[in-house]
Amino acid sequence: MRILFLGDIVGRCGRDAVLERLPGLRETLSLDLVIVNAENASHGFGLSPDIATNLFKGGVDVITLGNHSWDRRDLIPHIDTAPRIIRPLNFPPGTPGNGSVQVELADGRKALVINVMGRLFMDPLDDPFRCTNELLTRHRLGVTTQAIVIDIHAEATSEKWAFGNAMDGRASLVVGTHTHTPTADHRILPAGTAFQTDAGMCGDYDSIIGMTKDAAVTRFMRKMPGERLQPATGEATICGIMVETDDSTGLARRVAPLRQGGLLAQTLPDFKTACAPA
Repeated sequence: MRILFLGDIVGRCGRDAVLERLPGLRETLSLDLVIVNAENASHGFGLSPDIATNLFKGGVDVITLGNHSWDRRDLIPHIDTAPRIIRPLNFPPGTPGNGSVQVELADGRKALVINVMGRLFMDPLDDPFRCTNELLTRHRLGVTTQAIVIDIHAEATSEKWAFGNAMDGRASLVVGTHTHTPTADHRILPAGTAFQTDAGMCGDYDSIIGMTKDAAVTRFMRKMPGERLQPATGEATICGIMVETDDSTGLARRVAPLRQGGLLAQTLPDFKTACAPA
């Protein structure tokens, strides 16, 4: 199975870049499944139902969220009717929506997508390790599902590394989101799980993590409330990671980053040279 995961979409320029490039990427890379984190898609804060609908129409299969899940309150009544929009699994019981979804491809293969949120320097939530372990007792990689992808939305690199290693061998891909900065550590862990600390963002990198620079810099310099942060509007780079899995085991065979458009160095997955298991 060929899976593309795209990092946090930030604002209109990020949305437009994803919608413009995704049809071509699906064809060029022979993608079976596309997952995006869209918790910053609506003007930088949250996700509206209309934007979610447009992303699905544009070729996205599953949308993950994070700490900005409820910034757009109109998503709250909508999320229970849209199972392919998932919020962190470790939100408290009774929270609207679900933290995972199993999707079935046209050829009958299945993929489980999970969204969890870290706890270091983040909102206090249930233990992401415990709740993911409990969920994985009901889904066996290579047995009940052909692929498992986990988006860990977290601030601390140490927590993401720990989580990836804790899930090694039980997921196809563990990828971090939230920091909006693509890391250069994509690899396949010893037991066969592909990992990257952070996928980066789909947005304008001539910014401060996707927001216009002046207001963000002023907040750091003056330590006083200022104008509301606004998404940058320049040309976006779409950033993510692609993994190719073995359908019989669900483990990763190849993994490579993707960066297209905008300011960052460009790279398109080429599985002739991509990372493979040792």
